[in-house]
Amino acid sequence: MGSPALVIPGDLVAALRAARDVAVLTGAGVSAESGVPTFRDAQQGLWAQFDPRELATPAAFARNPKRVWDWYAMRREMVARVAPNPAHFALAELERRVPAFLLATQNVDGLHQRAGSVRVVELHGNITRVRCADEGTVVAQWCEPADALPPRCPACGAFLRPDVVWFEEMLPADALAAAEDAARRCEVLIVAGTSAEVYPAAALPAQAQRAGALVVEVNPNETPLSADADHVLRGPAGVVLPALVAAAFPR
Repeated sequence: MGSPALVIPGDLVAALRAARDVAVLTGAGVSAESGVPTFRDAQQGLWAQFDPRELATPAAFARNPKRVWDWYAMRREMVARVAPNPAHFALAELERRVPAFLLATQNVDGLHQRAGSVRVVELHGNITRVRCADEGTVVAQWCEPADALPPRCPACGAFLRPDVVWFEEMLPADALAAAEDAARRCEVLIVAGTSAEVYPAAALPAQAQRAGALVVEVNPNETPLSADADHVLRGPAGVVLPALVAAAFPR
């Protein structure tokens, strides 16, 4: 038997079409459809032997900066080989269609921007950027080192590190504040490709609902959010989001 046909509820279409302010939260499921492996799925071959906390914590970087740098260099190469999928392009189109919009993502691959999204808040950083491990300043010009060490900050000489949020680190305060403000202000919040279990981002749907927003979950699987969402659209984001945007904003 084939998969059941996707049905977009008429009241959801009407609400999205009428909305003046829309917010979106995306997670790893959206990137997975482009072939970006999750953190644990990327732990293959040589990397399978390591606990994640040996690869993605401040202590791990202090203990073995080369190992951590090499892990993220490998993941950067993975990201460079993939392309945005229809979900990314649908969200970029949605942004063009509504007056006020914010996309908060837990993904670090930059695929939303590559698809054309502009108003993007990266809750977990971006794997394609590096920053000074001491000063936190993002460094635009850098190159892979010729020796066995990570590159050095041109300003202070400290190691450079990936501009991502590691285990045991707080989310960027400005990014989280922007996402929370959008959740409280929006009329529709779309939550796509995330289990909505990791806080503080997992609190955004409840914040939106308390402020009167319609919360829409897009996910092929049931999640902790499913019971509370106003609408649940089952299926891959790359199928559901283009259908939803096309229904609300036919060309």
